[in-house]
Amino acid sequence: MPAIATKPYVEFKREGYWVIGTRIALDSVVYAFQQGLLPESIAQSYPFLTLEKVYGAIAFYLANRPTIDAYLAAGEKLFEAIPQPLLEDAPDLHQKLMEAKRSKQQA
Repeated sequence: MPAIATKPYVEFKREGYWVIGTRIALDSVVYAFQQGLLPESIAQSYPFLTLEKVYGAIAFYLANRPTIDAYLAAGEKLFEAIPQPLLEDAPDLHQKLMEAKRSKQQA
């Protein structure tokens, strides 16, 4: 029986993790997976992702969970540090959006 070579599904470039052969960040797949979406649903949400690539990205995440979780947390921290024009221009709308985000995270 011939040996089968393994395939990489995720690469690190431009200071981020990406699904190989796509412009889709690993973050997108991981967040969808953490929200409970099935791999089939994730693949349907991203037309450039095959089911194989979704499973490969999830396997990569699970195999490297502490590192990827730290990477995602750092990205969230950077995002939160960016000035939010909506906060200054429409504080009521910003407040409603933040409340919706909190309630979604608690669900």
